[in-house]
Amino acid sequence: MPAYKFEALDGAGKSTTGLLEADNLKAARAQLRAQSLVPLDVQQVVSAGTQPAGNFMAMRRKVFTSTALAVWTRQLAGLVGSGLPLERALTLLSEEAEDPRQRELVAHLRSEVNSGSPFARALSSAPREFDDVYRAVVAAGEQSGALGRVLERMADDLEERQALRGKLMGATLYPAIVSVIAVVIVIFLVTYVVPQVASVFVNSKRALPFLTSAMLAVSAFLRGYGWLLALGLVGAFSLLRLALRNEVFRVQFDAGLLNLPLFGRLARGYNAARFAGTLAMLAGAGVPILKALQAAAETLSNRAMRADALDALVQVREGAPLASALAGKKRFPGLLAMFARLGEQTGKLPEMLDRAAGQLGQEVQRRSMQMATILEPLLMVVMGAVVMVIVLAVLLPIIQLNTWVK
Repeated sequence: MPAYKFEALDGAGKSTTGLLEADNLKAARAQLRAQSLVPLDVQQVVSAGTQPAGNFMAMRRKVFTSTALAVWTRQLAGLVGSGLPLERALTLLSEEAEDPRQRELVAHLRSEVNSGSPFARALSSAPREFDDVYRAVVAAGEQSGALGRVLERMADDLEERQALRGKLMGATLYPAIVSVIAVVIVIFLVTYVVPQVASVFVNSKRALPFLTSAMLAVSAFLRGYGWLLALGLVGAFSLLRLALRNEVFRVQFDAGLLNLPLFGRLARGYNAARFAGTLAMLAGAGVPILKALQAAAETLSNRAMRADALDALVQVREGAPLASALAGKKRFPGLLAMFARLGEQTGKLPEMLDRAAGQLGQEVQRRSMQMATILEPLLMVVMGAVVMVIVLAVLLPIIQLNTWVK
């Protein structure tokens, strides 16, 4: 039964809004009149994921952020795990939602469930909010009759993934801010301060020091052609983004990123941790290993590692053990193949993969902190050296002038 959002007037003439379920628009208006309400506007609630591609609604931001989705999943897991029927749990979450868009989305899911659709199929009507992995885990939970426990595990995974991403962002945010500020300061010094100070000595008949002349040349170039340089950088960035849409180039580009000294190892560990964690969660929920491998591979942001994971899927489909298939992929850490082999030998593959994901995640956090520890003083030294060169370019003519006076 579809859900409708409404705006109506009560007997006192006050405007009220809300949600209700009805067979059609006419029935929804009839329900409002039966409640002594005068309907002003009644519209069917449609999930953002079902909007037409050209519709403005389809271009709006997602209803759930990563953090909000984890919280919502945890709440739903608690309600379902306590024995509450799914339809009643969705009703409570819809009523408690503060965001109107979230309230409408949950109401839409509840109406789909009330009409007889499985919960996983209801989630598929909003693919922008609930990805393939989320829906596969929910489907496995419904089939096994342990939806509450599976949702609890999903909430754990979402929170762990968010925590790992937050630590990576925290480790790289400070160096990024320092770099931006340093570039702005250097541009200001070169384009404004240096010309103002050095112009005093330009009219003298004596030659300026080489460093000062070079700095003035750089300043003149930035003031005269800086806009062209900025335009070129923007154009190069746009061309790169356009080229990354080509799958072959994207795979080669991502493979090159993995070979970078610091960032490469960090990217490899992050993607491997995410792959192992997703695979462990899906396998633990009872999803067939081939389907779990397919879904876990799609979560990899690095296309080169995704290609390796899909190739490993082909090998497993042909009868190869998972550990052997992963061991042949050098982009994946050897730790993952080792834990997969232990899991296959002991019959505890989900537990071993989850342990591998935990260790890989800890390694990523450790390396990110090391990288931040190295970059912070390095950026300070580089910035200090650049400022020192600019100061020398200004002071050398003054020193030279004192020599002339003597």
